[in-house]
Amino acid sequence: MDIAQAKRRENIAEYILYLWQVEDLLRALQFSPEAIYSQLIAPRTELCEEQKPVYLMWYLDLAGLLRQEGKEEKGHLEHTLHLIQDLHDLHLQLLKLPAGEHYRKTFARLEGELPRLRAVMGNPGMSDTELCFRALYAVMLYRIKGQGDRPAVADTIDLVSPVIAELAAMHGKVERGEVDLFKDNA
Repeated sequence: MDIAQAKRRENIAEYILYLWQVEDLLRALQFSPEAIYSQLIAPRTELCEEQKPVYLMWYLDLAGLLRQEGKEEKGHLEHTLHLIQDLHDLHLQLLKLPAGEHYRKTFARLEGELPRLRAVMGNPGMSDTELCFRALYAVMLYRIKGQGDRPAVADTIDLVSPVIAELAAMHGKVERGEVDLFKDNA
């Protein structure tokens, strides 16, 4: 909960990937309140006893949303998918507007690889932005499984990470009112 809130304020991309990881953890724990408490809350020594029920409720609320949306086995919460759509809308704006000059150069290095990445990831109908998030999440899972040394993993990180990092940074600046998309903010 505190980690998610901090990530949401600081970096929208990390927030989305963190929530996806929490979704998978909740599934792995079979949405069991006892397992969630013993695995995700009890080990956190920095939490006082009064905070622990609040954290448990946050995890159980996410579990409830997954169930409500029919995503007990797979899939991601609509909340994160809407955030990705917002980022994709920003991506499309940055491809056209003056404030996106640097972003366009960063994205150009990835653009030629998108068809290959799309073929590997499947689902040809998803946006480029969602594709990038799914690729980054797949890399994260490979690393967790100890398979992060594959060349495809390094290639994905090298190509996708700079684009998502710049998109997330620009999102934060726009959200805080630090950037006007219609002006060259260089």
